[in-house]
Amino acid sequence: MNVIEAVKAYINKMTEESEPGMKLLLMDKDTTSIISMVFGQSDIQQKEVFLLERLDARNQSSNMGLRYLKCLVFIRPTTQNIELLCQELRNPKYGAYYIYFSNTLAKADVKILAENDEQEVVKEVQEFYIDYLAVNPHLFSLGIPSSYANWQSVALPRCVQGLISILLSLKICPVIRYQENSRPARDLAHRVKETIDKETTLFSFGQNSSTMLLILDRRDDPITPLLNQWTYQAMVHELLTIHNNRVNLSHVPGISKDLAEVVLSAEQDAFYAKNVFLNYGEIGQNIKDLMDQFQNKVKTHQKIESIADMKNFVEAYPQFKKLSGNVSKHVTVVGELSSCVKNYSLLEVSEIEQEIVSQYDHSAHLQSIKKLINHPSSVVRESDIAKLVTLYALRYRHQSNNEVRSLQTMLKRKGIADIYIKNINNVVEFSQSHLKPSEQMNVENAVKITKRFFKGLNGVENIYTQHKPVLHEILDNIVKGRLKDSQFPFATQYYQTNGKPQKLIVFIIGGVTYEESLTVHSFNKNFPGTQIILGGTTVHNSRSFLEEVDLAVQQKAHYQ
Repeated sequence: MNVIEAVKAYINKMTEESEPGMKLLLMDKDTTSIISMVFGQSDIQQKEVFLLERLDARNQSSNMGLRYLKCLVFIRPTTQNIELLCQELRNPKYGAYYIYFSNTLAKADVKILAENDEQEVVKEVQEFYIDYLAVNPHLFSLGIPSSYANWQSVALPRCVQGLISILLSLKICPVIRYQENSRPARDLAHRVKETIDKETTLFSFGQNSSTMLLILDRRDDPITPLLNQWTYQAMVHELLTIHNNRVNLSHVPGISKDLAEVVLSAEQDAFYAKNVFLNYGEIGQNIKDLMDQFQNKVKTHQKIESIADMKNFVEAYPQFKKLSGNVSKHVTVVGELSSCVKNYSLLEVSEIEQEIVSQYDHSAHLQSIKKLINHPSSVVRESDIAKLVTLYALRYRHQSNNEVRSLQTMLKRKGIADIYIKNINNVVEFSQSHLKPSEQMNVENAVKITKRFFKGLNGVENIYTQHKPVLHEILDNIVKGRLKDSQFPFATQYYQTNGKPQKLIVFIIGGVTYEESLTVHSFNKNFPGTQIILGGTTVHNSRSFLEEVDLAVQQKAHYQ
């Protein structure tokens, strides 16, 4: 199972099935993101697609006289898109239209399109089930930044569409299980089941008891999205933010124009693919190796004294140029990460975070936080101090002598912005119906925890990586056939097997994190008998998670 390959297969089919010749690709905002996650513009051009346009943002009077172009339309089957496409077909600018929808299309909409195709320019209408963002081979997102606030009216229908799409693109009709204490998870599980039962033709390959869809709720693990991260992809997202594989670096002083926004895609960048899951110190060493490799190539091409030298250089130039761009990009990104680590004392902050979530020592944790708050010359960010208090509040919420209010008072005296203090209460309220004493902090495993250090950056032994997300325990139970029916009941009929699915899709309402993506990557590597894909409404860093929590608390009645 590989969501990136699934998307690529559909796009390849889309570009190859139409007649040969110059093509234009007409998309909407969502499908533009879907394609850009797996294909660069140069990759698309190699498929005879020379123009890219947006159906929902184009000049209707433009491109007159381009009847020689074939138009590939790839859009989501929304009411707005159907209306815009009908306008296009009533006054077609291109000679032929090949229409592909990213999900199932209602028969009524097919009829409407046919009625508006008076000049009979539509050559094909198909459903291609790629209604999701393929982030990593085992990770997908639906791009819903806030799912709880408008759960019933917006997020639930979109999640149903997204999950049906992922199941069809992977040709899976799974056993469906869900988190028992979550109403949204139960709602989604049963809606997906109802859709599968209704679309029997699409799911003609039949239910397979060795495949499973498991639907979880972010509220069961509010800890993971709050922690600082130390693997490359996760660290970039936490400190710089990755949006559809793009990182905005325009705020970096003295940044060149071509590095103001960089693309981090494992499909288009071999160095990134190799380092996605490596830790901070290892990346530092690999960046140095990449620079050494580049410098050696520069030396190789310093002397161009003959036509043969020129010919050799020109032949190597595309690779040389690509390597040059990769060196500049990753040196800039890692340099900015390094500045953040140093300027915000993230090593010290992360060590305290890891101790709070992985060990049980109320007095020591309380003193560590107080010391950090009272430090006269501390350069720790307000958000990081508040997150430490939030972790403490979650950790010791059931302890009678906890000092959450006292810590909040200290934050106010220090001048910490009200929004950060509000976030502490929000997260506790957000998770209060789910979090049980000690459940999130792996207290029973505390004695097994060992310190892991990173190497390679100035020889410093830095950060603990003790924390394991709740997902780790759930996956461990699944691969060992121990997932409890009482906690994760079935929405579908269950055919008795050994309880260990060969293919598993885990979907988290309220968003996933790159730490959980790393967990799935590790399980896929260590348990080759089970293929696992992880998806979520969005991919969170701590900032986006706290924004979702704030909206959720405001609209609590919508999802409970």
